[in-house]
Amino acid sequence: MIPSGWDIDAVRAAFPSLALTDEGRPRIYLDAPGGSQVPQRVIEAMTRAMIESCANDGGAFRTSRAAEYVLMDAHAAVASLLNASADEIVFGLNSTSLIFHFSRMLSRDWRAGDEIVLTRMDHDGNVAPWLIAAEERGVRVRWLEFDQDSFEYRYDMLDDLIGPKTRLVACNHASNMLGTINDVARIVAAGKAAGAVTMVDAVQSAPHIPIDVQAIGCDLLVCSAYKFFGPHAGILFVRAALRDDLTPLKVRPAAQDMPWRLAPGTPAFETQAGTQAAIEHMAWLGENFGGVQADQPLRDRIVAGLHAATAYEASLMDRFLVGIGRIDGLKLYGIASRNRLDARVPTFSFRLPNRSPRETIQHLAANNVFGWAGDFYAHEAAGFLGVHESGGVVRLGLSHYSSLEEVDSVVTLLSEFAAKRA
Repeated sequence: MIPSGWDIDAVRAAFPSLALTDEGRPRIYLDAPGGSQVPQRVIEAMTRAMIESCANDGGAFRTSRAAEYVLMDAHAAVASLLNASADEIVFGLNSTSLIFHFSRMLSRDWRAGDEIVLTRMDHDGNVAPWLIAAEERGVRVRWLEFDQDSFEYRYDMLDDLIGPKTRLVACNHASNMLGTINDVARIVAAGKAAGAVTMVDAVQSAPHIPIDVQAIGCDLLVCSAYKFFGPHAGILFVRAALRDDLTPLKVRPAAQDMPWRLAPGTPAFETQAGTQAAIEHMAWLGENFGGVQADQPLRDRIVAGLHAATAYEASLMDRFLVGIGRIDGLKLYGIASRNRLDARVPTFSFRLPNRSPRETIQHLAANNVFGWAGDFYAHEAAGFLGVHESGGVVRLGLSHYSSLEEVDSVVTLLSEFAAKRA
């Protein structure tokens, strides 16, 4: 049931791309786990930044000062999004490159015999950088597994995995393949108790649920603006105590440039402006559908907006699970219980009987439904589930701009396609 007060027509009107058609057919965007659509305010903010403040920061002239205002405002907005301080925020090209960047700084003090803990559920962006660093430093890698039936982490392994030799614990908040929302605070607490640096990948959770780095307790957390309705940019939270201990990977004059000394090179000011606008879209959801006033703090409006979006997305997930539950032989990789919608984000991976993921996604694409097939860089998870060599899975992702009618259309397409080779 759609939550009372939610106006999907008003939400969809905020996104120009949702009005596009091809030969008279509407586009159904279910590719959000790989990159969401953007509201008009993001386009306008980026355009305005490139016209009115097209300069580097640090100068005395007008456009340079304007660029600095863009930078400051964007960092403040992200701080509100994550419940952090503005000087704990680092922008970069994307989350993967930011993790690579910080892995070089963090691993400088690792020694042979040290250990790090990674997970089988993560995007490889939160695995490969640490694997490379571990190999270079002679550090042992240990793995937190997930249960293939529940699609949740094996939290019972934590006591054996994490100990006095552990230097890093990296995990993900929500799986980009399985959709599972993980108890990262529990994992972080285990890592912190051993004195390890803790790293959380929140790329898949940030578009759907409020993120609170204080409640999680992590040292590092990444998310990607282009997954939460913004431009292509990565964002990293680095807790101040850790930030101040790191040696920057910067040219020497910039290495002392507080508070941005850990940022990788000259920032893309226009993407920072767009990121701020994407966050303001979440706040707009809170003002219009979350019961908060426009004069309330930005953090309060963001949280209210995401709670409202989550409630609406639950209705979409329920409709989708009911629909695919009627397709004989469909195998879902993720939590399937309609009573546990709060344990997952609306990212669904599955396989149809007697159809390869590539065939399925091509059939959907032919009907103007946009989705993905493969492993989506969830390399360890795909191997662990035994689907890597056979083409991975079909992945469809719902968002707060998706409609029930779109869900019904896609379920019908899948049902008909599966029946053709039954």
